[in-house]
Amino acid sequence: MWRNPSHPDRPLHAIVQPPGPALFTAVRRALDGSGPAVLPLAPGPSAAAVVAALRPTHVDGEPYEGGQGVPEDVAVVIATSGSTGAPKGVMLSATALRASAASSLRRLEASKGERWLCCLPVAHVSGLQVLVRALLSGSEPIIHAGFDARAVLESGAQHVSLVPTQLHRLVELETDLSVFRTILLGGAAPRPGLVERARDLGARVVMSYGSSETSGGCVYDGQPLYNVDLKIGADGLIRIAGPVLFSGYRSGEPAPFDGGWFVTSDLGELAGGRLRVLGRADDVINTGGEKVVAAAVAAVLGTHPEVADVAVIGVPDQEWGERVTAVVVPADPNTPPTLEQLRAYSRDRLPPHAAPRELRLVAALPLLPNGKTDLVRLKAGT
Repeated sequence: MWRNPSHPDRPLHAIVQPPGPALFTAVRRALDGSGPAVLPLAPGPSAAAVVAALRPTHVDGEPYEGGQGVPEDVAVVIATSGSTGAPKGVMLSATALRASAASSLRRLEASKGERWLCCLPVAHVSGLQVLVRALLSGSEPIIHAGFDARAVLESGAQHVSLVPTQLHRLVELETDLSVFRTILLGGAAPRPGLVERARDLGARVVMSYGSSETSGGCVYDGQPLYNVDLKIGADGLIRIAGPVLFSGYRSGEPAPFDGGWFVTSDLGELAGGRLRVLGRADDVINTGGEKVVAAAVAAVLGTHPEVADVAVIGVPDQEWGERVTAVVVPADPNTPPTLEQLRAYSRDRLPPHAAPRELRLVAALPLLPNGKTDLVRLKAGT
C-alpha cells in the first residue's frame, strides 16, 4: 500500500483533466495501492470550488496548501453532484469499488477481455466505474472526452454506460443498437417510451439504480447485485447493505447509517423481490396538507403526447403551502400543452391534489453533468 512517512494519512490527489490514459493510470494505481488516492474532477469553473471544499493534498501534482489526506483504505473520493447542496465528497475504498464492478460484470455476464466505453465524466461514479470494470475485465477502456452519438456507435466497445439524455441521442439516429452487448442506463429516470424505443432498435438496456455512496449502480432491473441487500424502512426510504458501501463523507458530515444499512434519500417499494423507486424524499411536495411525490407526477405527465420532457417541483404558495408546478418541454413548441390539458390528463391517473396547479414551458430542462435534472436551478427559476 502507498505510504507517506511524513503524514499518517494517505495523500489525496485531485486530477483536474478530461478522461484519458493518464487518469485511467491514476485510478489503477489508487486501486492497487501503488499510488495516492484520487479525486477526479472535470475541468471547468466549478473545479476550484470543489477543491476548496474537499481540500486534497495535491492538485494536478502540485501541493495544495491546507490540504489533508484520507484514511489509508480510501482509494477514490467522488464529489457529490450538488443537485441539493454543496459537495460532501464520498470516500470509496478499493474493496468497495472492486466488489461493485465484479458484481456488475457477473450480472451482465461480461467476459474477460470485452471492452468498455467510457463517455461519462469520470468525476462521477458512473464514469469511474466504467474504468474499474475495464480493470477487472483485463481490458483497456475506450475513452471519449465527450459524447458524440456516431462516435459511440463506431467505438467497437461491447459495453457502455449511459445516462438517458445520451441514450435519447442514440435512439434519434434510428440505427442498429445491437452493436453493444449491454447499454447500462442510470443516473436519472428515463422519459416514458425511451427504453422501449431503444430495445426496438436491438439494444439490450439494463436499468441501473445506485449512488456514489453505493459505488454506483447496485440494483439492476430492480434486483440487487450479488452480495447486495435491500429493504424499505418504516419511513419508506430505501436501505442498502453490502460490501459496495462507502467509507464516509470527506466533509465529516455524519453518514446516514441504520446499523449496517445505508439509508438513501429515495422512497421505494419492494414487490416480488424487485425494487421500484418512487422518487426522492426531499422532492416530496406538501400541498394543502397532502404529500405528493414529484417524480410520480412527472412520470404520468411524461406520457402525455404533447410532452417531450418534464420535471415537477414545489413552489411556495400562501394558500397551499407548496404549489405543484410542472416544468415542461413541449413535443412541438408551436402547440404546447396547456395547464388545463395536463390537469385533465392527470384526473384519471393521479389523486386530485397531485395534479399540477402551475405550468412553466421551457426549451430544455437544465441538467447536471451526470444527466440528472438540476433541481436547484429549476427551483430558483433559472
